[in-house]
Amino acid sequence: MTAIDTSKPHPARMYDWYLGGKDNYPVDEAMGQQMLALDPRVPVMARVNRAFMHRATRWLAKNGVRQFLDIGTGIPTEPNLHQIAQGVAPDARVVYCDNDPIVLAHAAALLRGTAEGVTEYLQADVRDPDAIVEGARKILDFSRPVALSLVALLHFVSDEDGAHELVRRLLSELPSGSYLVVSHATADFTPEESKAATEKLKAAGVTLALRSREEFARFFDGLELVEPGVEVPHHWHPELGEPVPGQNDGVIPGYGAVGRKP
Repeated sequence: MTAIDTSKPHPARMYDWYLGGKDNYPVDEAMGQQMLALDPRVPVMARVNRAFMHRATRWLAKNGVRQFLDIGTGIPTEPNLHQIAQGVAPDARVVYCDNDPIVLAHAAALLRGTAEGVTEYLQADVRDPDAIVEGARKILDFSRPVALSLVALLHFVSDEDGAHELVRRLLSELPSGSYLVVSHATADFTPEESKAATEKLKAAGVTLALRSREEFARFFDGLELVEPGVEVPHHWHPELGEPVPGQNDGVIPGYGAVGRKP
């Protein structure tokens, strides 16, 4: 197993800290505290993202999707995606994918699914879509619709790393009737705080590629957006989940959307 680098903060471990988890290190908490100093709503943003994933997964399962490919899974925080999907459809098949060794160390927690369904974990990087496709094909039937979930991930992938191209490459392997689920941070509402956060994270070796609404919408080019389209995450089908405390205390600087491949 690849060694866990505790010398610099890692987005997945910071996210875990924001959610009140214990799978993080002092370097992650220190950077998290710096982010809180810039914008105290960061933990609320993390919970809003998580709640968006729950609602989107629930909507997809209720609308007949039985296969899920979740990239950038992060450290397990219950309920996980497979628990939501299999709670609606016990026969749902879920493949988790992440490149963080600490996620691999906790992968067993992601594999406790229903007897009727399938849950598997794939160690791979979103920047290597061929490896993801090759691994996922062994578990998922790519002749049937797949929901591709990229929640709170793409803002850590720069344009230089080809974020939009990576999404198009992954979608190209999926059949008609598949879906794309994305949530993403933006600087549209909080430009000064966002600029300061980007600079602090860059100095610590973490890429933060905040995108505008237009840039976010490009991920869905050629897809049919599910109503209500591109929205701040907590406004996307709020009836499918419980509100996150504090989500309406100011603007949540992010977008979420679900699109169907025709």
